[in-house]
Amino acid sequence: MTVPFREATIDMGAIADNVRHLRRLTSVDVIAVVKANAYGHGAASAAVAALSGGASRLGVADINEALDLRRQGINAPLIAWLHEPGQRFDTAASNHIELGISSFDQLEAAGAAAGSDGPVSVHLKVDTGLSRNGIAPSDWGRVFAESARLERIGRLRIVGLFSHLSNTSEADDHAALAQFEEATAAAASAGVRPEIRHLAATEAAFDRPATRLDAVRIGLGIYGLSPFDDRSSADLGLRPAMTLRASVAAVRRVPAGAGVSYNYDYHVPKETTLALIPLGYADGIARQASGRGPVVINGQRFTVCGRVAMDQFVVDVGDMPVAVGDEAVLFGDPTLGAPAATDWADAASTINYDIVTRIGNRVPRRSA
Repeated sequence: MTVPFREATIDMGAIADNVRHLRRLTSVDVIAVVKANAYGHGAASAAVAALSGGASRLGVADINEALDLRRQGINAPLIAWLHEPGQRFDTAASNHIELGISSFDQLEAAGAAAGSDGPVSVHLKVDTGLSRNGIAPSDWGRVFAESARLERIGRLRIVGLFSHLSNTSEADDHAALAQFEEATAAAASAGVRPEIRHLAATEAAFDRPATRLDAVRIGLGIYGLSPFDDRSSADLGLRPAMTLRASVAAVRRVPAGAGVSYNYDYHVPKETTLALIPLGYADGIARQASGRGPVVINGQRFTVCGRVAMDQFVVDVGDMPVAVGDEAVLFGDPTLGAPAATDWADAASTINYDIVTRIGNRVPRRSA
């Protein structure tokens, strides 16, 4: 088998299975979050896989991401919740994109976008302690009142009420849930009765059953990665969808003391073989993982030696036979012998979300 020069293989069956698993676990609707190119996995293909697994809706950050999915033939219910200042919603409305609303100004703009296609579908986002976007508690009254009015006159359809948890602690998340329940009551008193309420993302979907409500928004989990430090993907019943691999581009035998890569951060302790891997920080490989990132070559695990460069890094394989064209796996499914994305996250002092999302466009994605 010819090994690709560099490639991210995406197991679409894993994405579908992960959604099915989360639906069974939570017993509520799953909103599959495919923002940021589906956390690096390819937005349109991941969306199709998630929908085939039973996701009821898709979620993205901004309208441009939503429009791109529409252009690629994705017609499922789709919500976008982060908007430019002063953004008009006419194009979003005509493409039947549901809007996350975080302010009175956004609410007015949504109402103004209603036209011959009918009311604009919105999800009202309330701030329950994260201090980011979301309607502040001091504005709940007037936003809910105006939302109810705009719905009565046929300009809005209030699909959802939602917020976000901090995942700081059980106490903090339950305090946020209590505040969300206050917002729900305030909305009801103003005549706002959303079709669904959604609060939990992946971590809370597993560990905070009370926050599951009518739907959960799942990003990391549908790609088979764990949000927990003490539980792996397999522990959660998930399968990682992305495998990042490349072919060995060069092999060199060097004497003891030879320096490796920029600044000679690493000198080989004895005569050894070095394998060159054609992935670097231009491809999303964390430079912070220099000297620490794990790689499997011919079934054996090694560590990056020296600095990760823009286009490449080096692995000291000792006396193991290795040839140009051999496969190097950076991460994938640990149950199949690959390092985990979390291993790279630990090596780079970051999180696994960051490791998969940063994989660049120079790395082809192949659906499997």
